[in-house]
Amino acid sequence: QVQVEETGGGLVQAGGSLRLRCYPSGLTATLSAMGWFRQAPGKEREFVATISLVDGSTNYTDSVKGRFTVSRNNVNNVMTLQMSGLKPLDTAVYYCAGGRTLRIEEYEYWGQGTQVTVSS
Repeated sequence: QVQVEETGGGLVQAGGSLRLRCYPSGLTATLSAMGWFRQAPGKEREFVATISLVDGSTNYTDSVKGRFTVSRNNVNNVMTLQMSGLKPLDTAVYYCAGGRTLRIEEYEYWGQGTQVTVSS
């Protein structure tokens, strides 16, 4: 019922910035929350940030606090991840996800991912 697509990945120097966007389509009114996850080669997928579409509250994993900011457009629910102070360890495929529940464990709609590469 809902599809999401990520854009904005690319190559950036350490210390630089990059902006990712997630475009939901379909029955987007059913979404309660959206979030970002990432997976580096050979590593487990990890949570990055989430935002509630109900009240706008956000949550971040400790490693990106103060460097990444998640936001969304209240009309079309386009979600943005503004990344600054990027580090090589941020290199990963970044995925957009959404769900009808606020529980991150129950997110059910996933994008195909966009590659972020941070060089030293």
